Amino acid sequence: MRIGIDLGGTKIEIVALGDNGAVILRERAPTPKTGYDDTIRAMRDLVVAARTRLPGNASVGVAIPGTISARTGLVKNANSTNLIGHPLDKDLAAAIGQPVRVANDANCFALSEAADGAAAGAEIVFGIIAGTGVGGGVCVGGRVLTGAHAIAGEWGHNPLPSPRPDELPGPVCYCGKIGCIESWCCGPALMAQFERRTGRKLSGTEIAEAAAAGDADAGATMELFFDRFARAIATLVNILDPDAIVFGGGLSKIEALYTELPARVEHYAFTPESPTRIVRNMHGDSSGVRGAAWLWREDETALSLGG
Repeated sequence: MRIGIDLGGTKIEIVALGDNGAVILRERAPTPKTGYDDTIRAMRDLVVAARTRLPGNASVGVAIPGTISARTGLVKNANSTNLIGHPLDKDLAAAIGQPVRVANDANCFALSEAADGAAAGAEIVFGIIAGTGVGGGVCVGGRVLTGAHAIAGEWGHNPLPSPRPDELPGPVCYCGKIGCIESWCCGPALMAQFERRTGRKLSGTEIAEAAAAGDADAGATMELFFDRFARAIATLVNILDPDAIVFGGGLSKIEALYTELPARVEHYAFTPESPTRIVRNMHGDSSGVRGAAWLWREDETALSLGG
């Protein structure tokens, strides 16, 4: 048995998976607004309640909107700011009486889709979460790639590659830098670009639908969006050459991503021999919590590969 927890800003989701990935249990609870300690207690209560309904022991993994610093052992880079500066893995482990593994939610997304999702069986998987922001996670050989500073996959805060004159200096990103990929390619950025062009307010998926229906302004907006995203993804291909790139987040619902991006990425990347495989996620909003559950499976995968 494997328990996964997805700690979000508004809800905490828990699932228990069997060895074949089947969901045995799923529950949700609101994320407490009253502080860090109450968040730990809420996760503890979910685990304790789950144990009473499971037939055996279960490992516990947690996906968080941030990461555990390898240097300090404390949460950093979390948009749920009350987590920052706390040893969440150790505190939850003490609360439930067993070891806990914690990983960034984008890494859990990539692991989920590599384990039994849209990229099952692929050796190198890059997961892109494109919605309110643009995040990423890397999975190699069934293992999450964390990195020396626990920021592997944070590709959304690289500058937009090959900026054109009218793209300089670029928008200010919330991280304090200018011209980040996220500031160009996230959902709010796409909406703002369309509104500046037309005065109309549409969501990212609505803009894509309007473009598909023949709206010229929507088509021009999406053309720029695809070109920028392709330039950004080409840098991933040049560095990682992934077997599969899996999209998640709200923008993953734009069907044209999967027909428009591969050839454009091939154009910008360094002599790939065929278009990179770019696919939509299989598990949707459940990818993060499923990936958290699979965090303990990494040891089994490494053993099966001779690691």
